[in-house]
Amino acid sequence: MSNEKNLRRAETLSGEIAIPGDKSISHRAVMFGALANGETVIENFLAGADCLSTIACFRQMGVEIDQEGTKVKVHGKGIDALREPEGILDVGNSGTTTRLMLGILAGRPFHACIVGDESIAKRPMTRVTDPLREMGAAIDGRQNGNYTPISIRGGKLKGLDYVSPVASAQVKSAILLAGLQANKEKTKVTEPHKSRDHTERMLRAFGIEVKEEGLSAELIGGQSLQAASIHVPGDISSAAFFLVAGAIVPSSTITLKNVGINPTRIGIIEVLRKMGADLTIEEKGSHAHEPVADLTISTSELKGTVISGELIPRLIDEIPVIALLATQAEGDTIIKDASELKVKETNRIDTVVQELKKLGAEIEPTDDGMIIRGKQTLRNSASVSSHGDHRIGMMLAVAALITEGDVSLSEHEAINVSYPQFFDHLNQLAD
Repeated sequence: MSNEKNLRRAETLSGEIAIPGDKSISHRAVMFGALANGETVIENFLAGADCLSTIACFRQMGVEIDQEGTKVKVHGKGIDALREPEGILDVGNSGTTTRLMLGILAGRPFHACIVGDESIAKRPMTRVTDPLREMGAAIDGRQNGNYTPISIRGGKLKGLDYVSPVASAQVKSAILLAGLQANKEKTKVTEPHKSRDHTERMLRAFGIEVKEEGLSAELIGGQSLQAASIHVPGDISSAAFFLVAGAIVPSSTITLKNVGINPTRIGIIEVLRKMGADLTIEEKGSHAHEPVADLTISTSELKGTVISGELIPRLIDEIPVIALLATQAEGDTIIKDASELKVKETNRIDTVVQELKKLGAEIEPTDDGMIIRGKQTLRNSASVSSHGDHRIGMMLAVAALITEGDVSLSEHEAINVSYPQFFDHLNQLAD
């Protein structure tokens, strides 16, 4: 690990960049290609550490995968061709790999053991392992299977009508992927709010019939996936950092090309509009059942707002950078109903508050969110830390753009998880 990185201040930002491929969609394209019959070709794949963990795990289960930069070919032979891994499946920092793979492994007639890094070891898994056990998988692990390492022996699965206590795309996806293996039986997941629907959209691209109604998604087991060509749209969660930067750095206008604008992911756009941001969206059709657009943002006069309820699942990953955005809005911003942040890569409520306070922000944690005072000047020189969390790291790099003091960032390598070119793109817009 390197030492601290000195972060730059920017007078202005201008230009356009192509945002790297969506992390959620890149993971799923590899996994579904591995389960499908035939060659799946993936363009604009996110070659970040998390998605490379997914490739490594499926290679260990006998799937031939060629990867050159952002192009991937998955030579699928159907789900029954997956074989028992000889070693432990290491998911690195990836919660998506862990939880979705558990759903796939739940119906495979072999044993596997999943381990990850320190951060993954703190993330709760019973939200996935409990319903998978109910369907027929044998799962054990630390604290009764709530934490990695997790051991799973797949079995003959039965369908499940599951009412999830959390709105989580990972929980929903794991159960649906297990349900695909429950022959001719129906599996249905109902959520308190609608979470991301990348799994449902992509299953259709691979020829699976999925029914969605209100807050429920269901499918019938025994269907086979057929290989597909997937062009991954730019990741709106990565775009969010530049949308905020463009709104808060003086005299700026930047354009982000080919960004995915899936309706279950555009909470950041809704918040920017609520706060009065100067944002234009030019729709560009769709890739693999996912709508895409070019987004142009300019420096904006912002006003505080309340962010809560059903909006939260649509922007859970963007809350760190929204907290920064709120420091530059007139009046207070209140974020609530976001207790899910406590079980992300870090406890993101505490971490965001702790790090922004170092720069001089007036921000207070609450049980399920935070209160941010606006409008503020960030003045302090400080040494800040990502705490090993890629989204905290990128938020702090954007904060440094408008901070009067000198800012240095430790654990900046965490950003490679989702956005290896982040600093290159930031420098390109600031030069």
